[in-house]
Amino acid sequence: MAGGRRVRCLAVGFSGFGERLVDFYEGLEADNSKAYWTDHKQVYDEHVHGPMAAMMNELEPELGEYKIFRPYRDLRFSKDKTPYKTHCGAIAGGLYVQVGADGLMVARGYYGTNSDQVERLRVAVDDDRRGQDLLRRLDTLRHNGFDIGGDRLKTTPRGFDAAHPRIDLLRYKSLYGHRRWEPDDVLHTPECAERVRDARKHLQPLAEWLDDHVGPSSLPRR
Repeated sequence: MAGGRRVRCLAVGFSGFGERLVDFYEGLEADNSKAYWTDHKQVYDEHVHGPMAAMMNELEPELGEYKIFRPYRDLRFSKDKTPYKTHCGAIAGGLYVQVGADGLMVARGYYGTNSDQVERLRVAVDDDRRGQDLLRRLDTLRHNGFDIGGDRLKTTPRGFDAAHPRIDLLRYKSLYGHRRWEPDDVLHTPECAERVRDARKHLQPLAEWLDDHVGPSSLPRR
């Protein structure tokens, strides 16, 4: 994921996201303009970006070095020319954390894949032992409140039978788990970081399966 920046917040501990976070993003969704952003930049700094940096600093010993993504959208290849993202995202150790008007979201997995990764994913899913292992890990995630996402084919992948026992999994071209918490009091307390820690623990088995059986792409970066 490009467009991130490294931020270090040495003096301030994480006490939760600011009370105006939700209002800020609801306003930005209604008026995604430079004028709104300029008028509310201090709110973003104090209620969104500053707390995100403080939380990621607190989690850095566990997650590793982090990046907070820039608030500006890449408009070069987009028909949507609104200039600002309606959320704040950060990534560390493969774990993605996001806050916005709809609350907190944590995700991990393989979001964008090359063709060699898709091929390895399908070979592993097709294998009875590895495929059943993945199903068990995904079922455990769902049981713990997580959803499964990823790009999927609507049709049967070439070379596979539509009656395959894991045909739904074979349609995935990318795969990740994620969980969202709607805005509540916890978002504005130090306990918000505990939600991230807990999500990381639950998502770790899926991440390990993907690393073991899919791994990074050997093809040139798209």
